[in-house]
Amino acid sequence: MPMEFAEKVRRIPVYPAADGYASEGPIAKLASNESPYPPITAVIEAVTRALGGLNRYPDPTNAALRRRLSDVHGVPANRIAIGNGSCDILLAAGEALLEPGAELVYAWPSFSVYPHLAAASGARAIEVAVTEDHRHDLARMREEITAATRLVLVCNPNNPTSTALPLSEIAEFIASVPRHVAVILDEAYVEFNVLQDPADSVDLLAKHPNLVLLRTFSKVYGLCGLRVGYALCGSEAFRTAVDQVRQPFFCNAAAQAAALEALNHGDEVTRRVERNLAERMALEESLRGLGLATAESQANFVWLDLGEERSEPDVMRGLAERGILVRAGGALGREGALRVTVGTQAENERFLEALAALL
Repeated sequence: MPMEFAEKVRRIPVYPAADGYASEGPIAKLASNESPYPPITAVIEAVTRALGGLNRYPDPTNAALRRRLSDVHGVPANRIAIGNGSCDILLAAGEALLEPGAELVYAWPSFSVYPHLAAASGARAIEVAVTEDHRHDLARMREEITAATRLVLVCNPNNPTSTALPLSEIAEFIASVPRHVAVILDEAYVEFNVLQDPADSVDLLAKHPNLVLLRTFSKVYGLCGLRVGYALCGSEAFRTAVDQVRQPFFCNAAAQAAALEALNHGDEVTRRVERNLAERMALEESLRGLGLATAESQANFVWLDLGEERSEPDVMRGLAERGILVRAGGALGREGALRVTVGTQAENERFLEALAALL
């Protein structure tokens, strides 16, 4: 007789990870919104030093990192949560806030992990379609909030559509949400967003104890391989709750050391962001030159429409055969689109050459 698993295992969708990482030969990895630049040398040195203490558990309170983030953002350390990537905090929020009979609201397409929260908890997910220009429809999302709503997710800039809303619109929406509803503003790509300064949204925490800003070291700091994220919280209650439902030692020693050191190199991070933005604009211009429509990106990736006359699977297959990995729109909530991470200039040119040949 086969093993019997919980019903939620059948409900939870499989995360649509990119294919092809085991391929032989040089690969242009433009599928996972990673930084194309290697870690800062001082960060590598900090990780190396941490390796000498791997016989000990990491600090379970993440005290040093929370204090440093408190200094950077002006948020009390007791209102900062650390996680094994921002996904860890997001999934913990679902476990802490949701249960059968509860509801959560989010835009779609948006971050692929969001559907997991309802599936794992038994809550009801309400997906609100993005607008024709690929942005959150905040007015419709507000209409879906009821007494049963426990959590609202707003991804700004939005993954996978790359678009962002002005902070004034976000602030107006948050102010309209009842205090019993937690609002997670997922800002994994906020440092690439030219519509606002990353510090601007932090000011909203003082007004809204139900607000959480979710951020990560994976993207702008280039630490995907170590998985460290954090949440700036409007109240200590959220941090306490997500810590309660997780395993202990959820952020390893190397990740804590890397994040601490990365925060010392803001100027270099800014230079890398500027370089990435320049490459993104060049990539968008070239794609439009090929006759393809792109969303107005405020992230380190581009969302493009292949058009009805082109087959998404055929394009994906052709790119993979040429050693180029991107993400298929069908796996991310919309058929006939591609999400392309901005790589180095050489990687972007290689992608454009291959795509032009396929088109």
